[in-house]
Amino acid sequence: MQQTTGTGFIGGGNMAEALIKGLIASGMPVEKLMVAELQPERREYLQRTYGVVVSADSNEIVAQNEVIILAVKHQGLEKALLPVADLFTNSKCLISILAGVATAKLEAMVGDNVPVIRVMPNTPALIGAGAAGISAGRHATVEFMDLACDLFRCVGLVEVVAESLLDAVTGLSGSGPAYVYMMIEALADGGVLEGLPRSTALMLAAQTVAGTAQMVLESNEHPAVLRDRVCSPAGTTIAAVQVLERNGLRSALIDAVQISARRSREIR
Repeated sequence: MQQTTGTGFIGGGNMAEALIKGLIASGMPVEKLMVAELQPERREYLQRTYGVVVSADSNEIVAQNEVIILAVKHQGLEKALLPVADLFTNSKCLISILAGVATAKLEAMVGDNVPVIRVMPNTPALIGAGAAGISAGRHATVEFMDLACDLFRCVGLVEVVAESLLDAVTGLSGSGPAYVYMMIEALADGGVLEGLPRSTALMLAAQTVAGTAQMVLESNEHPAVLRDRVCSPAGTTIAAVQVLERNGLRSALIDAVQISARRSREIR
């Protein structure tokens, strides 16, 4: 990956930790990573676990790094960003992972000529299996976009999309792990109902979802084609698929993506 003069995090939560872990694994020197985190226990954990420089002062992070990743909760945006806004210049890049916060709003806060990039990652980044949509603000250069893509590829797949589509990304992959967890739980419950031990049912359900997803990614075939190969005439699977269709599984998932995307738009 491209090397930077330093990457700093404002906020040291789970997503920041996932990126730190991925960046170190990809070969970034730990001394090039800094984290501003208000909670002393979290600062101590990140420093002890990863060896990164930690601070309670965001000013230090912004002043000393070229790339700043904003990784706070949506409600903490102004408190986190406004005190350091004057430290941003056009030689620094602000990368935000906040759902629903447009690059235009961030540009207005830090300066209209500052490169701003918006990313919507998801929690499987914690194990290096994330999926992220990424969009450039008005002043984000090709170089900074390439760098941002490299950063997030350290923890999973990256797709460049128009910013107008990031709410859809939020509804699909940003919130999507919750839908899949529910599916795994329900599949395991079905196995338990049929007599399987809970631990066995859960492992079989989780591996079935993981393996099926991997087949979609590696085969380059439409999921419907792969599904049809499992559905033998008059067999067990087609009977089960009929029940899923009758009970609206697909419609429920489509609706879930849509309502999550709508909520993302409302956050503004």
